[in-house]
Amino acid sequence: MSGKSLEGRTALVTGGARGIGAAIAQALAKAGAAIMIADILEDAGSASAAAIAKEGVKTGFAKLDVTDDAQWERAVAQTVATLGGYDILINNAGIEITSLVSEVRAEDARRMCDVNIVGTVLGMKHAFRAMRPGGPAGKGGAVVNIASVAATIAFPSIAVYSGTKSAVDRMTRVAAMEAGKLGYGVRVNCIYPGLIPTDMGLQLANDIVKIGLAPDVNAAVGSVVEQTPLARLAEVSDIADAAVFLCSNEARFITGIGLPVDGGMGM
Repeated sequence: MSGKSLEGRTALVTGGARGIGAAIAQALAKAGAAIMIADILEDAGSASAAAIAKEGVKTGFAKLDVTDDAQWERAVAQTVATLGGYDILINNAGIEITSLVSEVRAEDARRMCDVNIVGTVLGMKHAFRAMRPGGPAGKGGAVVNIASVAATIAFPSIAVYSGTKSAVDRMTRVAAMEAGKLGYGVRVNCIYPGLIPTDMGLQLANDIVKIGLAPDVNAAVGSVVEQTPLARLAEVSDIADAAVFLCSNEARFITGIGLPVDGGMGM
């Protein structure tokens, strides 16, 4: 792809304050897109946006709790007003609460479903309304939902999280079909990242030790690497590059897929 494959595009990235979201936002900006960082973390989110703006990229920050319909509506309106359009959504915001099935707390399960499932579908809802013909942006676009390798493997201690990410995969495919059949001009795909040593990934490793599934963090991480044919953990740049591709014109005939970026772990 060319260095500016997304020139003239405008993107909203949820969970863009740090980790995978921040890396994707930076990669989209490097490819030429204007960026709206959306997150519940105001200070970190504003800092993420400011770092991108220093590179001469048009950007902004919107406070967004992805479980709130009205906040989605405001964030999308802010994106269109600030960036002059809206044609890329990166549905990245998500949470993971580790637990053995025998110890799952109902409130934790509901919280993961609310953020990971409801948050994702609300993002697609408002992206479709803005991007489809007659919408405030109205030029079509691309949606990339961030699922997980957990949607494709049986990894102990993350049953509910795995279920929510499997739901992201299914919703992606139905949304892609609807968008195509209804002539929205919006492609919808998802990515299955492998384990990444972000705050969330490292917390999972520590949690696995605490519940007795590994003697220490090194062993927990090592077991993941052993299951990965490419013999390493994922890096945020691996996911970011895949997201840029799926948003680009090079992926113009790709919709409704789940793209594994997991080093082969989920094959």
